[in-house]
Amino acid sequence: MATKIRLQRGGRKGYAFYSIVIADVRAPRDGKFTEKIGTYNPNTNPATVDLNFDRALYWVETGAQPTDTVRNILKGEGVYMMKHLRGGVKKGAFDEAAAQSKFDAWKANKVKGLDQIRENEAKSKKDAAAKALDAEKKVNEEIAKKVAEKKAAAAAAKAEAEAAANAEASAEEAPAEA
Repeated sequence: MATKIRLQRGGRKGYAFYSIVIADVRAPRDGKFTEKIGTYNPNTNPATVDLNFDRALYWVETGAQPTDTVRNILKGEGVYMMKHLRGGVKKGAFDEAAAQSKFDAWKANKVKGLDQIRENEAKSKKDAAAKALDAEKKVNEEIAKKVAEKKAAAAAAKAEAEAAANAEASAEEAPAEA
């Protein structure tokens, strides 16, 4: 039986969520599968991958052919790196402990890079929110100035109307006294 490691689509319309499955080549995309080895969520930044590393490594070493997207996911998770290191151990280039230490160093570097991406993303969101807040404050200050000008104009108009009314009243009282 020819097997493939591929994605099985899930999630709602416009928000895809995938399961990483081992399936027969002849089975439909969302149909029958042999084993589920993980999930892939491309909607996050960076994409979230939850993978059963040991089973993925087993299936790759057994000869299951991954699709292009799954191959990139497995490379990113280090499955192909570990396969390569195990090949070196079988050939006698180095021992199992050296292979594990090389893999751990690679994985630590990879995690450090992903953490850096997450930090940069959070920082850019924070900066964007601060810029939006500053812009909103400026708009609010301009609105407050306009409101204050309108109040001052209304108060001046009211004072002018009162002065005119007082002048009119004093003009009416003056002829009555004469």
